[in-house]
Amino acid sequence: MAGNMTLAGNSEFQSWVSQLKKDIRSTQVKAAIKVNTELLRLYWRMGADICEKQKSAIWGDGWLKELSRELMVEFPNMKGFSHRNLKYIRQWYEFYNQQLIIGQQLVAQLRNDERQQPVAQISEDVFFSVPWGHHLYIISQCKDVARAVFYLNKTVENGWSRAVLLNFLDTNLYERQGKAVNNFTRLLANPQSELAAQTLKDPYNFDFLTLDGEYRERELEQGLTQNVTRFLLELGTGFAFVGSQVPLQVGEDTVYPDLLFYHLELRCYVVVELKITKFKAEHLGQLGVYVSAVNHIKKKPTDNPTIGLLICKTKNNVMAQYALESTNQPIGISEYQLSKLMPENIQSQLPTIEDIEATLSDIKETKDFKKG
Repeated sequence: MAGNMTLAGNSEFQSWVSQLKKDIRSTQVKAAIKVNTELLRLYWRMGADICEKQKSAIWGDGWLKELSRELMVEFPNMKGFSHRNLKYIRQWYEFYNQQLIIGQQLVAQLRNDERQQPVAQISEDVFFSVPWGHHLYIISQCKDVARAVFYLNKTVENGWSRAVLLNFLDTNLYERQGKAVNNFTRLLANPQSELAAQTLKDPYNFDFLTLDGEYRERELEQGLTQNVTRFLLELGTGFAFVGSQVPLQVGEDTVYPDLLFYHLELRCYVVVELKITKFKAEHLGQLGVYVSAVNHIKKKPTDNPTIGLLICKTKNNVMAQYALESTNQPIGISEYQLSKLMPENIQSQLPTIEDIEATLSDIKETKDFKKG
């Protein structure tokens, strides 16, 4: 209590708090138009100020609590100034500012320590458009800025809700995206080859299925079609489900590919073949026939060449690459897993999911910011 009385009479502290209050009032005026963006910009400035004052001020250990008290008294309808949230604001700023350069055109530019070349970047508009709750999830799960920037970009590109974001954080999408073994560079023209490669994942996460013990390929296929919404979410943006076991008349014979999709961004059909065993080179022969058949029967003149995706239980990457060199059909090879793909030993001093949930129950950033 004595420390608070001392701070109440500290001219430097009170001068800074007074200026901060003016900044908050100014931001409230703009908030009616761009609520989240202005809120995040305010949090960023507050984070910078708090970190700077923490280095130079001699106000003792309780000054952040006193700041929280002052702001909550002045702005009783705003719920983002609790002591807990001010600590998150500080952690959020420190997490990005340690490796990022903030500027008008480029909010984030992560540089390699040795070559000083940017390895991850994000626009200012994207960075400040991601909701605060999403930001907290991301910094709690990501151990480096490059990984965090990946999820920020994906959140805005795909309009992810918090639940969807948390799912992809839990299943380590950053490590899986664009990792499928493929021959796209050799068989597809740019930028189609690069986009196709980034579209595929390895491994795919099928933890939403309830397959136990031994099961057949048909059961795996049926499980995916019965949970097609979850499967489409795992496949990623752009996939449209055409059907399973779609009959393709090839001369006097009829073939039935496991799953057929159309990708709206790639503007091509994608044939998915499932294997519950380890990859074998002969699997490509069957899938290659399906890809060729779709090109002849389904593909329109305006469509790009059909792509094949073989999803198997396990694979030898070297064997898969050698096998792909023997085919002239564009194909990717991935594995699947039925259990949740948790990131490896993420240890952080940043908030846990439980902490975030507790904070978010108290913070209704958009509504309360408008009211303030």
